[in-house]
Amino acid sequence: MDPQAFIRLSIGSLGLRVPGPALTAAKSGIHALTQCSCKIRLRGFPVQTTSVPFVSSPEAMPDPQSIASSFYFEKSDLKALLAPGCFYASHACLKIVVYAGRKGPSHCGVGVKRERIGTFKLEVGPEWGEGKSVILFNGWIGIGKGKQESGKKPGAELHLRVKLDPDPRYIFQFEDQTKLSPQIVQLQGNIKQPIFSCKFSRDRSEQETERRERKGWKVKIHDLSGSAVAAAFITTPFVPSTGCDWVARSNPGAWLIVRPDACRPESWQPWGKLEAWRERAIRDSICCRFHLLSGEEAGELLMSEIFLNAEKGGEFFIDTDRQEIRTAVTPVTSPQSSGDFAALSPVTGGFVMSCRVQGEGKSSKPLVQLAIRHVTCVEDAAIFMALAAAVDLSIEACRPFRRRIRRGSRHSC
Repeated sequence: MDPQAFIRLSIGSLGLRVPGPALTAAKSGIHALTQCSCKIRLRGFPVQTTSVPFVSSPEAMPDPQSIASSFYFEKSDLKALLAPGCFYASHACLKIVVYAGRKGPSHCGVGVKRERIGTFKLEVGPEWGEGKSVILFNGWIGIGKGKQESGKKPGAELHLRVKLDPDPRYIFQFEDQTKLSPQIVQLQGNIKQPIFSCKFSRDRSEQETERRERKGWKVKIHDLSGSAVAAAFITTPFVPSTGCDWVARSNPGAWLIVRPDACRPESWQPWGKLEAWRERAIRDSICCRFHLLSGEEAGELLMSEIFLNAEKGGEFFIDTDRQEIRTAVTPVTSPQSSGDFAALSPVTGGFVMSCRVQGEGKSSKPLVQLAIRHVTCVEDAAIFMALAAAVDLSIEACRPFRRRIRRGSRHSC
């Protein structure tokens, strides 16, 4: 399997301080020391927001290994960043705007006021496309008022570390709907290489109970020789909660993601658990929550909780840089298939996998991206295909049951 080139831009080691003997934040316009945040912008990508720790001691330094956010590029993305836009005189730039006060819920219709402290800018250069690890910036830089005005006290300073790293990925696609037992191919430009086949099945009795519950669904992933190398099974039925016609958070359906047991032929070894339910708000969403199952004392490790638009679908992903969940997983290796998130920690974590699916009633052909550092053999990729299939089928499993509810019995689930 040949990977495709991706580049990871990581922003980390964030910290904010006010130079001077007294370090009096109030005089510098920073009124909420523990409520500092920043918006990170890069042309063509969604804005990311993260907190910025306040550094109160002049000797203290932010964690050099912490990662606050990341962006990922393909060749086409880099080409767009390096090309001047219609309203831009130069290349795009990384822009980090720091605020005092973290944006939060409004009170009596009035939002929490945030004061802009300053801005850091870094222009996109040719070195971004060289595919090598390079530190673009590391250290303190003045961003506050008076940073370039002589004779005035220095303003706030921001500490950050901006780094580029190659982050190649394997890209796979289901060639048809998961329920139709499609072939799974690896995409390499315009070339499609068959890698796996997907076999969907359900219990015969399941069709009779479809109006009341969805259970007995199974997906097996087979390699080119026909051997089953991963699977996903519904272990907790998808059923409507009391007074509702949908699967609610209080009682989610669940899948068990398994791989062959190397010590016991014809047996399966648990690897992960995917829970799914429906959220009724302004727009219906399907929430998918994934736990990695560990044989150690840690038990279940929460790796991802993603909301997908029920109508349009979306992207399920596991990425320690894009979520509040910063799980440190001890890597475990095996001679045949690791099946583990090797070296997944705040230091070497980041992107693990993503799966793009369509919404309800649409022909979904899941597109899966997988970081190559988590794949030591074909079987490792197969387990993520089983997870992707479970995510896709959860959209179907969480659709409303359309049963009639008696008046007065409806309540929030």
